[in-house]
Amino acid sequence: MEGKRRKRSRRPWVKTMAAASAATVDLIYRGTPNRTLLLPADQPDPTAWPDRGVHAAWLGHSTVLLKIDGFTIITDPVLFERAGVHLGLMTLGIRRIVAPPLAIEQIRPVDLVLLSHAHMDHFDKRSLRQLAGPKTHVITASKTGDLLIPRRWASVHELGWGSRVRVGPVTVHGLEVNHWGARVRTDVWRGYNGYLIECGRYRVMFGGDTAETDRFAHLPVRQKVDLAIMPIGAYDPWVYRHCTPEQSWRMGEDARAELFMPVHHQTFVLGREPFHEPIDRLLDAAGAREKDVVLQRVGQEFSLR
Repeated sequence: MEGKRRKRSRRPWVKTMAAASAATVDLIYRGTPNRTLLLPADQPDPTAWPDRGVHAAWLGHSTVLLKIDGFTIITDPVLFERAGVHLGLMTLGIRRIVAPPLAIEQIRPVDLVLLSHAHMDHFDKRSLRQLAGPKTHVITASKTGDLLIPRRWASVHELGWGSRVRVGPVTVHGLEVNHWGARVRTDVWRGYNGYLIECGRYRVMFGGDTAETDRFAHLPVRQKVDLAIMPIGAYDPWVYRHCTPEQSWRMGEDARAELFMPVHHQTFVLGREPFHEPIDRLLDAAGAREKDVVLQRVGQEFSLR
């Protein structure tokens, strides 16, 4: 408004991914002090998604917003600037490179929250508090339900490998992956999962966090997977617990996935690989199937009908 000074934003989000050069992004990614938090070049619009088909938006790291025949799911929601230990209004932990493309108000309510394991960059208590509600269900890995407050949710289901549970129109299967589940050093007994989601004629696989494994070749259903959501980052030097892009692509092929959505990159600094390396290596691995890699940047969306 004229005559009034515009209040300056407290958020240091002054550049978009579209405006930043590759060199600038890599400099930011390597941990430049007081770095700018980049705004994503793309912003999805879930309000435009119809109630038929599969619709998905990548919100950064392993957070994917899904709508399958009208039923909404969010995976491993991490929706704030930092992930880590929450102390009042402060969070001590890793900081994002790219800001979330949607605010929580643009996401909720969701029907189901899917949590792969208790690591703080996947199981963010602050985000979960904001998403909780009497009509929102949670499926989480075995021995992680104690980190939630059940009365805030419609239901909380712990799922182990080889188990399944039905929530509304979807059946969710717990899949074995090659990772670990401890939130701190001592709680090594916690579980960790991938998931297969069945809803009507659609099947979506969420690989969670995993190193290379042959378990995706042995899914509990025989039909093809329409969409595989698979991690591709943090393999250098953590390849014994995180897969390379080439391994991730092979595991998607093991699952007979028709489309591949890469996650777990371009959001937090978790390894030594350059910012763009995981997606570049994945596209090389896909070869003639490069067109089947449906999203490459935070904030992008796609639909399958």
